[in-house]
Amino acid sequence: MHEGFVIPLWADLTAVGLGGVQGALFASGFRGQRRLDLLGVVVIGTIVGLGGGLIRDLLLGLQPASLTSDWYLPTAALAALAGMLIAPPLQRLGGVIVGLDAVVIGMFGAFGTSKALVLGLPVVPAVFVGVCAAVGGGVLRDVIMGLPVAVMHVGSLYAVAAAGGSAVLVVLHLIGLPVPVAAVVGIAVTCVVRLLAVVFDVSLPEQRNLHRRRVAAETGAVPVVRSR
Repeated sequence: MHEGFVIPLWADLTAVGLGGVQGALFASGFRGQRRLDLLGVVVIGTIVGLGGGLIRDLLLGLQPASLTSDWYLPTAALAALAGMLIAPPLQRLGGVIVGLDAVVIGMFGAFGTSKALVLGLPVVPAVFVGVCAAVGGGVLRDVIMGLPVAVMHVGSLYAVAAAGGSAVLVVLHLIGLPVPVAAVVGIAVTCVVRLLAVVFDVSLPEQRNLHRRRVAAETGAVPVVRSR
């Protein structure tokens, strides 16, 4: 099946562009020895923009969509440049960065799950593909930059949020909703779960002592609501 049969080109490019911006914002925030030059920021933004779709298509045994069109690579690179230009003012608006991150995770997760479903994968593998697509760009980013892989460490719920949105998408599809409608709902669920996890400082417990690292408080991205 062709990529456009499952995911409209404009929608896939939107996810790629937002991923490129988000990756550039992340890369632009480093100081000291880890600071990156213009090329480095563009490379990281491009990797984040294309990584999720690349992993999605490889898992599905398809030729990566980013290699079948002239639009993907320029979109990711130009979005990364734009992200670098707007990084200084946005660095003071941590909530915008967190929100953009949630949208990117939601879109890649929903698109990965949707494509898997239309290609005939069972429910559980379809959700798995969606989660891998959602976190794939971030994993590649962390590996290339020599950072701890964020999804593997105690922190806000990246993979869990993506799994929740993908699972909702699958359930809605099973009860008869068209895939595009279910995908929109899945994106919304992922965004809500991710944002609530940051605001309320929710994370999975550490395996040894159940100590939670307060990611939102450490980064100062958004206000943390503490229960009494």
